[in-house]
Amino acid sequence: MSVTQQLSQCTAKSSNDKVGNSDDDSNDDFYDHYHHHHHHHHYHHSHSGCHIISRLDYCNAVLHCAPDSSIQKLQLIQNTAARIVLQAPRQSPSRPLLERLHWLPVRQRIDYNLAILTYKIWHTSTPAYLSHHIRPRESTRHLRSSFTPLLHKPTTRTRFADRAFRCSAPAVWNSLNIDTLCCSSLALFKRSLKTFLFRRTFRPSYSCITRL
Repeated sequence: MSVTQQLSQCTAKSSNDKVGNSDDDSNDDFYDHYHHHHHHHHYHHSHSGCHIISRLDYCNAVLHCAPDSSIQKLQLIQNTAARIVLQAPRQSPSRPLLERLHWLPVRQRIDYNLAILTYKIWHTSTPAYLSHHIRPRESTRHLRSSFTPLLHKPTTRTRFADRAFRCSAPAVWNSLNIDTLCCSSLALFKRSLKTFLFRRTFRPSYSCITRL
């Protein structure tokens, strides 16, 4: 069985399993199996890491504001993938490994994909079935923020309601820095967005300086 197939099974299993113990046996077994057969093949490590990241990104925008317990299982898989790619010991802290690989953690990857979708809707009005949820925030005060392309966020009463696209998209969008919001192309937006989220995650002191 190929490495990518192994990773696919690992991802699928954790999607179906009930979120529970963080010391997941399936992750440990996969880690041992992978290192036993692929210890000297860096190409396979890198290729498989890209594969699992693409699996974690698939339709993950719907997980915005999901409970930590729902995110933890996916984060464990990403942590395992990072250790495999870098051939790090099983007990290595995951955060420095993610930073070294320039991988955003799962929750930040959700924000990344949601922000990209919002940018596309803002500039192209597609997909049409979501475009009516995106509208600019009106401001009667002449503040710096009134000249920034912020979005209207409906008022909600529950955490569950915040997960709806009409709420989650403006929440993520309005949290970004002005330089990112004002990017003139999707390519520039993606680059600026990744940099902003990366620094906010791993270097929060820098992020505070660059916020609106």
